[in-house]
Amino acid sequence: MNTSILELEPKPEPHAEVAQPPVLAPKSATTRKPPLPALTGIRTLLAIFIILFHFTPPHLGLLYPFIDNGYVFVGVFFLISGYILTYNYADRGKALLKREFWLARFSRLYPVYLLVLLISFRMVQDEWHSRSHAEFWQGMILTPLVLQGWSPSVATFWNTVSWTLTSECVLYAAFPWLIRLPWPKRPVHLVILLIALWIIGLVPHSLYLYLNPDHIVGPIDRYSSTQIIRFLKYTPLPYVCTFLTGVTLGKLQHSLTLSPRQRLVISALSLIVVCIFFYTLVNRTPYLLMHGGLMTPVFAALVLGLSGPHPISALFAWRPLLLVGESSYCLYLLHFNVFQLLHTYRVPERLHLAALDPWLSYAILIALALAVFHFVEIPARKAILQRFSRKPRSLASAS
Repeated sequence: MNTSILELEPKPEPHAEVAQPPVLAPKSATTRKPPLPALTGIRTLLAIFIILFHFTPPHLGLLYPFIDNGYVFVGVFFLISGYILTYNYADRGKALLKREFWLARFSRLYPVYLLVLLISFRMVQDEWHSRSHAEFWQGMILTPLVLQGWSPSVATFWNTVSWTLTSECVLYAAFPWLIRLPWPKRPVHLVILLIALWIIGLVPHSLYLYLNPDHIVGPIDRYSSTQIIRFLKYTPLPYVCTFLTGVTLGKLQHSLTLSPRQRLVISALSLIVVCIFFYTLVNRTPYLLMHGGLMTPVFAALVLGLSGPHPISALFAWRPLLLVGESSYCLYLLHFNVFQLLHTYRVPERLHLAALDPWLSYAILIALALAVFHFVEIPARKAILQRFSRKPRSLASAS
């Protein structure tokens, strides 16, 4: 893949992972939740793994099993997105103003998305030469509207990784209603729901492997690209259960009281299982099951474990990781097209630094993402909210 990656980050508001007050009616309280900096840090690692998956350098050594299967981490962004939204809004969902919530999401996502389309317009020429005229014009219409993910044939049009935004928009559109549902309150019931969502999410991918409707000879891998496989990889519906898992996990976070020691144990065990899986089982696991969220319970446990103070969460909250993590949405959206443009126009050679590539290109991507975050995303978001929000100015500015 990318979550979009995804608000592959999911994508919290600027400057903090979860510290923003929720969008509430003016009469409601605006109590801030404790920040979860470790989740910002882990988003940095997920985004970098996705970049290296798409443009893999040599000599990665112990990291190679993670990089070679980096598409798995797109689903983690959807999981974290559902979790963070629920962490913020779970106890005040009825006061959530749908228009203000959607406006905040739009101001967060679309300005950067539009900027990336504009600066990578060169890719449209490549699309013209590589697609039928019908597909080309379908992509030209759907992509600016963030609807391309609904069409498997043009989901990767113009900016390959931006298909995740279609899923993001669908899930965000549904969230104000999802958060009002009568969710279970007891932790054991929420755990059962988590397991049920995980199983349901794997059903379409398992059925495809069992029925093999496209009569594919040999194993199905990341290069298999029938319409059904593209539907399972790129359209919003296969990611609903992953997002709902994040929502359920957020509800579980509210209903549990875990000590730092317990969260430390959960984090450590989750990381151990992740490492064992990637170093021993990943190459023997069907690709579609991996893409469908086979590891979702382990990543959910890791997210829950990192949602509190202890040595492992402090490691993921390392300041350089937080700095890049704040701009991870920009980094995710920019990386695919900008990396290609850097080499189309031979930027490393023109700088006489080709010997440092691809690491030079990675550094340029991170620097550009930070610049876009500070000089485009934040100002555009503030301008949109100040212009269109109907909340009192103090609340609109805060949220």
